[in-house]
Amino acid sequence: MVEPSIDAASSRRASMLTVCLLALVVGVVTGYGAVAFRALVALIHNVAFYGVFSIDYDANLLTAPSTWGPLVILVPVIGGMFVVFLVNTFAPEAKGHGVPEVMNAIYFEQGRIRPMVALVKSVASSLSIGTGASVGREGPIIQIGSSLGSSIAQMFNLQTGQRITLLAAGAGAGIAATFNTPLGAVLFAIELMMPEVSTRTFLPVVIATGAATYIGRISFGLAPAFEVPLAAVPQVSAVDLQALIVYVVLGLLCGVAAWALIRSMLVTSTLFKKMPGNDYTRHAVGMLSIGILMYVLLLTGGNYYVDGVGYGVIQEILRGTMTSLPLLIMLFFAKLYATSVSIGSGASGGVFSPSLFVGATLGAVVGIVGNMIFPDAGITPVEFALVGMGGVVAAGTGAAMTAIIMIFEMTRDYNIIVPLVVAVAIALGFRRMIISETIYTSKLVLRGRHIPKERHSNMFMVHPVREIMTSEQIYIDASLRVSEAIEKIGPSPAAKPLVVMAGDRIAGVIPDVTALYSIAGDQGQKALKEVIKEDFVVVVDDMNMYDVIKRMERRKARAAVVVRPCRGVPRQEDVQGVITKSHIADSVVSSMQHYIG
Repeated sequence: MVEPSIDAASSRRASMLTVCLLALVVGVVTGYGAVAFRALVALIHNVAFYGVFSIDYDANLLTAPSTWGPLVILVPVIGGMFVVFLVNTFAPEAKGHGVPEVMNAIYFEQGRIRPMVALVKSVASSLSIGTGASVGREGPIIQIGSSLGSSIAQMFNLQTGQRITLLAAGAGAGIAATFNTPLGAVLFAIELMMPEVSTRTFLPVVIATGAATYIGRISFGLAPAFEVPLAAVPQVSAVDLQALIVYVVLGLLCGVAAWALIRSMLVTSTLFKKMPGNDYTRHAVGMLSIGILMYVLLLTGGNYYVDGVGYGVIQEILRGTMTSLPLLIMLFFAKLYATSVSIGSGASGGVFSPSLFVGATLGAVVGIVGNMIFPDAGITPVEFALVGMGGVVAAGTGAAMTAIIMIFEMTRDYNIIVPLVVAVAIALGFRRMIISETIYTSKLVLRGRHIPKERHSNMFMVHPVREIMTSEQIYIDASLRVSEAIEKIGPSPAAKPLVVMAGDRIAGVIPDVTALYSIAGDQGQKALKEVIKEDFVVVVDDMNMYDVIKRMERRKARAAVVVRPCRGVPRQEDVQGVITKSHIADSVVSSMQHYIG
């Protein structure tokens, strides 16, 4: 029999109203946390690049040249040293892009994240982003929000399921407050964070994301994350067939780009781990190469381009002002390198924004080339950049619906929905053909922790118990000795459940009759009623499996005796069958056959 876990014994199950109220608190706190996080990034950026104490910073503008001149090369290095100190001293979980740690907490740590992680992740990621590391701010705020949600749940001693729900609510709230994308944030939590979707898990996530979006809009305004001039994306009645062909090509290239980003991050992470020295020297080498790349780009292209979140480059592409084909190709590869080295060497920050950057540059390149080949198809670099953003994000993260809805919410441009859906589907499918893991799960796989890629409802849960039970149970008198029972059953019994009867009353259940033979030597002379345990439940034959499993778990039962509806104590003639844990396991495997081949 499975013993109750410490968590189950000590935690409590709160009401739906309580969980929803706590989710509201998580949303509000995470919303203001996102505001504080962005302010801290702005302060560190202004101090690091210009020596100015100010939080006046617009990430959608290209970074102006630093007042330090060539010494700007050292800015990422100095910032990186503080990051390594914080991570190594206080919270190793804050290293990297955050989302894998959140998924690890959901699937392997019962939804527990240390409260310290929120504080350390805030400061460490602000230092990485503000001093020029090529990372995004969405991963940190997801981990910050998740940590807050988990901490609040632990504070109220909620059970594991409700703790995971508030953790997912915090993650969704972080996305919503960062990008002003409430629908995309809900889908992000559903696609990547929540092992189970139901009213009791969905409502808290919606409440938290709604509250965080409201806080974000009060603080940052109602404008979408990126401005797309209407003139840049022409209104058309339908997508031109030639343009649709180019979108298909773009989808394939987005899948390749996502694979390249995943592989490059894995390769650089391995290389830096093998590099001689300690974490400080490894990260210093990585950040020094980023600083040199930034300064070379400034000298050759007029801007740093790859520093920080990269929204300035994305915005210039979406405005239609960055159309140089050589520059876009160079920035595509430069961002791949900068992101991989930043994360691989030990920076703290997300990969969602770099994915948007890579997708925007790739999409713009395909749009420019496509317009050269099909000049009458109405192809523009801007709309292809939008679709490229969604394609790379979907293929990299594995969250297709999140990518589609978030690109729409971040740009408010509905014209690209059809080509976006096409490209996202192709990009995700093609990336899955090349590499099975996502940008988030690949890091966990290296630790031997695999996250299921397909999450489906166990269809047998809604089936009535009569479809799952066995009717081949054996009845035996409780007064018989074990040796007598074995003699009566026979020398080669089938693996059937044994129902022990005390007169007409059900005294107990042995899930597998062969278990008698294992105790015959030591307890053969004992009566059956002395060796059986009353760890069974009685259920009626019209109940569904979900209710049966819930009842078995509450009683810690090994089996359920199925009876027809009757008055009073069920008798032998009322018994319809027996369900054991092995039957439940077989039913789970059977239900999965519909989804695996």
